[in-house]
Amino acid sequence: MNAGSPHDPDGSSGKDAGDKSRTALIERSIPLSDNRINSRDLFVSSREIIITHGDDTYRLRLTALNKLILTK
Repeated sequence: MNAGSPHDPDGSSGKDAGDKSRTALIERSIPLSDNRINSRDLFVSSREIIITHGDDTYRLRLTALNKLILTK
């Protein structure tokens, strides 16, 4: 599912290597120019990113038609 998801489809304890890769934090810098971020810089390794805003969580997805969808 998405990074950090508690979803455990096979009922395992979540201690396997595959689970660790989904929950690992990735640090990277994204260039900001004139208060703009290029979407290519956001979707380097995935077609979905999670955005936290206060107590709310949003998903920003890149569709097959290269459109952006933001959902809460």
